[in-house]
Amino acid sequence: MRRLLLLALAACSSKHPTAPTAKVVAVAPDQMCVTHGVVQGSVVSDPEVRAVSTTSGGDAASLTFKMHDWPTETKALRSGDVRHQLGLKLRAADGCNLVYVMWRLDPPKPSVEVQVKSNPGAATNDECGTSGYTRVKPDHRGKIPYASPGEQHTLQAQIDGDALTAWVDGAVAWTGELPAIARDLKGPAGIRSDNLAYEIVTFAASPGHGQIPCKSQQQATR
Repeated sequence: MRRLLLLALAACSSKHPTAPTAKVVAVAPDQMCVTHGVVQGSVVSDPEVRAVSTTSGGDAASLTFKMHDWPTETKALRSGDVRHQLGLKLRAADGCNLVYVMWRLDPPKPSVEVQVKSNPGAATNDECGTSGYTRVKPDHRGKIPYASPGEQHTLQAQIDGDALTAWVDGAVAWTGELPAIARDLKGPAGIRSDNLAYEIVTFAASPGHGQIPCKSQQQATR
């Protein structure tokens, strides 16, 4: 029995490394495509920002940011909820098909949440809206700090097979297994935030396989 337990623990740790193992490279300003909201220089204050890299792969990403004061003006999600959150987009084929790794900052305590959004045949928010979300149940959650104004933090995540691991400031924050629908998702990494103001210090992602078109209202200038 003890041997079986040790083998199970070893298998789990191999799927979910204690530190990031995937290679990521910094994404240059002219390689970011903003699909919603505005990024001014390296500063985000718009209540809704969505952006993807035009050159990266989608299985790993890292966002280092410095938090500013929370904005007084907020914008509700389509569900009607008002959330204060920021995070990573992985395998972001478009706005309807991707993996979200989100750091939610609302009371009573912050948390990291993972969701897969899958809407085959749809590509824009007008086509899919809030449909197709699957919330992924974690195998493990770590303690998540608050991101107070003036503080700098790093959110990282990587996918290995079906296993997803996320880190906050180098400590494991979330581990779990993605549903089978995530296997068919293909796209770059990116950033999402709602109702927060912050400065992007560094955004890095796994190397890609060439340039993808920017299907958006604008390109980032950070």
